[in-house]
Amino acid sequence: MRGWWREIAGLVLPVACGGCGRPRTELCPECAEELTGTGPCRVRPEPEPAGLPAVHAAAPYAGAVREVLLAHKERGALALAGPLGGALAGAVEAAAGAVAGSGCGPLLLVPVPSSRRSVRARGHDPTRRIALAAAARLRRTGRDARVAPVLRQRRYVADQAGLGARGRLANLSGALEVVPGGARLLAAGSTTGNTAGPAAGTVVLVDDLMTTGASLAEAARALGAVRLSFISEIPHGLPAASAQHGFEQRAAAVIASSPASFEINRNSSRSWIVAGGER
Repeated sequence: MRGWWREIAGLVLPVACGGCGRPRTELCPECAEELTGTGPCRVRPEPEPAGLPAVHAAAPYAGAVREVLLAHKERGALALAGPLGGALAGAVEAAAGAVAGSGCGPLLLVPVPSSRRSVRARGHDPTRRIALAAAARLRRTGRDARVAPVLRQRRYVADQAGLGARGRLANLSGALEVVPGGARLLAAGSTTGNTAGPAAGTVVLVDDLMTTGASLAEAARALGAVRLSFISEIPHGLPAASAQHGFEQRAAAVIASSPASFEINRNSSRSWIVAGGER
């Protein structure tokens, strides 16, 4: 029934594939396949900013993947959040699996925040929307996953478009912070406060795209600045067996990253700056 309704709606309100423009489909099978590619893998920008956690990406930022991300982010193709969330879910699992001791505890997806003016201009928060879709996909596979939007911008951040690696780092330095009550929210989800209790969870930073890594590095710094010793419910911090202490960020996941960041040869002198626009 749902398929028939989409067919009828497509005649009245024409839709086209967000990746290639094929008519009467929001995302064609070929473009959907490009979102997952050969599977998520570890990616590294060049140069790699200090404090950047291990990042896993689902696909290179090129071709249909680039077009689908832009269609959702800038052109309001909100139906694409589902398949984008599926791609991000795979990257989240890969990122969490690479963290020693992550086990089968809950996954806490922490989106890199967009500025309020960007959300107003776009009419939605694309990263948070995709994170919610990713968490829903993970839960359908039996994994305990939830979104924890605990980061916010604490000062003005200029548009990132056109800035190089150094410019982006300077632009974002000290720009993010954990919202009031955010530390308790993370602590409640990432540990039981008892090493004999249920498995501790894993905090995974998530974003739609990694360019220079500046946004993820700053987000990791903000989480790492939280002092658990001041949280009354956890007077001694996280248990010694926990995978992450004081929210020291070790895992991040994105849908796409520059093709150069997928290269195995880290001695390459090439670097890519891709269009990401303002966060």
